[in-house]
Order: sequence, then C-alpha cells, then structure tokens
Amino acid sequence: MHVSTTTRRSGDREYTATLLRRSYCQDGKVKKETLANLSHLPPAAIDAIRRVLAGETLMGVEDAFEIERSLPAGHVNAAIAMARRLELPKLLDRSPSRERDLCLAMILGRVICPGSKLGMVRTLGQSTLASELGVEGADEDDLYLAMDWLLERQNVVEDRLARRHLVDGEMVLYDVSSSYFEGRTCPLAKLGYSRDGKRGLPQIIYGLLCDRDGRPVAVEVFTGELHDDKTLPAQITKLKDRFGLSRIVVVADRGMVTAANITLLSETDGVDWITALKAPTIKKLVRSGVFQPSLFDEQNLGEITDVEEFPGERLIVCRNPLVGALRARKREELLAATETDLALIKARVDNRTLQGADQIGLAVGPAVKRYRMRKHFQITITDTTFTYARDSAAIAAEAALDGFYLLRTSLTEADLDAGDVVRAYKNLEQAERAFGSLKGPDLQIRPIHHRLEDRVRAHVLICTLAYYLTWHLKAAWKPLLFTDEDRPVNPDPVAKAVRSPAAQQKAQTKRTPTEQPAHSYRTLLAELATQTRNTTRLHAHASTFEKLTQPTELQAKALELAAHAPVVVTP
Repeated sequence: MHVSTTTRRSGDREYTATLLRRSYCQDGKVKKETLANLSHLPPAAIDAIRRVLAGETLMGVEDAFEIERSLPAGHVNAAIAMARRLELPKLLDRSPSRERDLCLAMILGRVICPGSKLGMVRTLGQSTLASELGVEGADEDDLYLAMDWLLERQNVVEDRLARRHLVDGEMVLYDVSSSYFEGRTCPLAKLGYSRDGKRGLPQIIYGLLCDRDGRPVAVEVFTGELHDDKTLPAQITKLKDRFGLSRIVVVADRGMVTAANITLLSETDGVDWITALKAPTIKKLVRSGVFQPSLFDEQNLGEITDVEEFPGERLIVCRNPLVGALRARKREELLAATETDLALIKARVDNRTLQGADQIGLAVGPAVKRYRMRKHFQITITDTTFTYARDSAAIAAEAALDGFYLLRTSLTEADLDAGDVVRAYKNLEQAERAFGSLKGPDLQIRPIHHRLEDRVRAHVLICTLAYYLTWHLKAAWKPLLFTDEDRPVNPDPVAKAVRSPAAQQKAQTKRTPTEQPAHSYRTLLAELATQTRNTTRLHAHASTFEKLTQPTELQAKALELAAHAPVVVTP
C-alpha cells in the first residue's frame, strides 16, 4: 500500500487528490486499487500514514522527548541583565577571575534567594545561577576564599561607586544601623543598643553612605557597643580624603551630630550639614524664649536664630499637625497603660500584701519605666501607702511641642532655602529604606553567623552591593510594581507626602495601567522564577539540549526593563 497524491487542472482551477492505494499482481499484470480517499485529512495525518507505510515507527511528543531537569531561570536572567547594565563585574575587578565570578554569584544569590553561605551553595544548584556564571561545583570554602578576595578590594569598589554617583557639592546621606549575632567569638560582636530588639545578643554597627537618591556608595562596620556619633568622623575623612570631594553636604540623623562632631564639621573645609535637634535641646530653646510654639499655630514652617548657642547656623522650625495628633494619641495610650500597671500595685499596697517603702519602690520602678512615662507622674511612697497622679503641667509642656521638629544647618539661604532643607532632611528616609531592605526579606543581612572579623565585613559588603543591584531593579520595575513612578513634589515640604493619581489607581485596582497585575518586588521575583530552563533528552539518544520556557507577557516586560531601562552610572 502507498499514498498517492495527484493534481489535475480544469480551466483556471487546480484540484489535488490524496488517495490510499494498493498495488497487486493479477494474471501477470500489475493492477492498482484505491482503498480510501485521504484528501479530507489534515496534512500532518497524511504524512503520518505515509511514514508508517514506509516502515517508520511513530511516537507521541511525550515519548520522543524526556525533560531531565527544570531549573528556575527568569529571576536569574533579570538579575544578571541588570548586573551587566551596571557593569557590576568590572566594578569588582577589571580582570575576569573565578574569585570575581564567585563574588558576583554571592551578590546575585543574595538578591534572588537570600540566606547563609551554606544556603548559597544550595541556591547555586537550585537555579541557573551557577551555570550562567560558570561557578558549578563551588562549595563553602570557595565562597569564603572569594569573600576574603573581595574584602581586599573594598576600597577600590567604593572609590568606583563614588566616582559614579558623587560630585563636588553632592548631598550625601549617612545613617547607621545594627544587626545581631548568633555566637560570641567575633571581636566585632559587642552588646549595645539593639535596633533589632535583641537586647541579650551581641551585635555589630554599620554605617551606610548613600547619594541623594539612596544608592549605596560605601559601608563601614564598627563594633557593636559604639555610639552612632562616633562613626561620623571616619565618614568625613572618607568623603574628603579618599573620594577627593572638595565640597559636600552631609545629611545625618539627630543622634549623629554631637557638639564634637559639629566642631569637626565646622573645622573641615568644604563640609556643610543638615540635621535635627534632639528633644532636650528643643525644650531648652522653649525655656529660653528663643522658640515660641504658639507663634506657629497658623504656619508650619519658619526660621529662628540663636546666635549664642548656634552661631552661624540656621534653625528651621517645622510643624506637622498629623504627627502631633499621632503623638498625642500615643502618649494617652502609654499613660493609660502605665496607670493600669500602677493600679495593680496600689491594690496590693491597699490589701497590705505589699508593704515597705523599699519593696513598693522596687515594684513601681519597672512599671513606670516600661513605657517611659515616669516624667508624667507624681508618685508618693511610704511604708504603708502608695499614691500616684498624672503630672498635668509636665504633660501639657510636652503636648505643646507635639508635631514640632527643628532642623539645623550650616547652609545659607543662598545655598538652600528652608523648604529644600526640609526636603533634604526628609530624604534621609532613603537610607532608612536601604536598612529595611538589608534587614528585611529582600536581603536578610541578619542574623550574622560568621566568626572572623574580616568575614563579617565581607558579608556586610556583599549585602550592600546586593542592595545596590536591588535599588536599580526596583527603579527599573516601577511600571510593574506598586511603587509611584512619578512621585509629585509636594509644594508644602512639611506636609505628608502625596502619591500620584497613577500610583493611587494601582493601589486601588491592584493592576498597572496596562492591565497587568501590580506586584511587590518579592512577588515579581517569584513570578520571574516560574520561567524555567529545561534540559531535554531525545528518545534513544545520549545527547540533550536546553531551552527556556516561553515567557509570559509580564515576564517578558520585566526582563526587557531589567536589560534596557535607563541606568545612571555617572553623575
């Protein structure tokens, strides 16, 4: 039997017929018989019949191909694309090396799947990251040696970042945070004020220098007991001497700029600052009459001067009624909670189950310290009695300052007007966002398990470089995230920041303007991870081939943005 296709023309029309026929011999003659008309069948079916009659063995696609392994690839490709856009490999070292590839793998691994170095070894084998960077088979020892290599190059890396993002006159954000240790053998690990709420665990302090947009430029690790203000002098030296900046404006938190640091800043040529006053200093200004809160009932921004205490500086008064209402409500809640605890103690004294002034005092002390409300209560203790009452005068004095904060700066009005000074100080939130990513689910810098001092420093540097990559990924993916793409500048610098109508629409509908689902940064990475690279084997063959799954519309857009979104790498 065989398949025969014939074509005949009738006038201007052409007819094609496909027939299943057989040939046989009868009375010494070869004859042919039509068994079926196959013309109505699709071409694929006709081809299959022809191949079967020719002796071929046919099988389904699922039998012809076998997928040996499927690895998440989309998030890796996006991170690598952005790393190449940022020239991150060259940032680490101009010359290719295995150490450079391993450090790049640790940075990218921290972005796509943060975890310990042991977890990093698993991450390399659980995605396409190892094969894309050519670091298959790397173990923990290889990663530790690469960390040592990277730490030796930290100054070079930071110098290159500074050349990219800092110029003379640049506004530099500086803030510090802490992360706790698991273990006690590292020389850097000391007990101190824990921002993680881990009072019984040792910690490290690290200071982060960022440009005005929040991109990290340099990081330095300090021992865990060091006060914030003690970290600032090293940063001024770094900015002036290492980075070679002749003029800078340092924006730092109020706890950073002490009298000694102000003296240092004032005596350093080309250095100005923007910071805020602490609450005791504000109260002192009120008592002296320099600052009168009642003058700001109808305005929320103004300037005052105090030539004796702050010579050559501007003091900018800001009043935010929303913050004031929040503080008043919180204070009332804390007062009520403290009264609840004190009432229990009074009941014990009245029932004579607690007596003696010393014993009553031991019970009252923790109760008033718990919510830091001791200053707002008048307490009387004898051997047999205990009374307490709110100190109305103290509460009223504090309430009068609700919503107020005072900024201090060495910049003149010609350098920066009052509104822009406020905006510059508020921009310090960019550094706080960096700590949020470093310590949160994005990068998981904590807890720290390393024991050697240099390994701890290298770990913090890797996390900082991972945030540098994360910052740019978030910026590139703004159209796909809930992030405000075009945040409007509020004409009132003191008022609460506002979101653009487009961002509000995304928040309400949970969709982008192109009707794609809006994502958070982590959920978009998870969505990209569903694009896999499949290793496939042909039936009855030893050879294999690899192929990426077809990206969804969202994945294709995210990959395109990561590879082609504008990236500013020079000032």
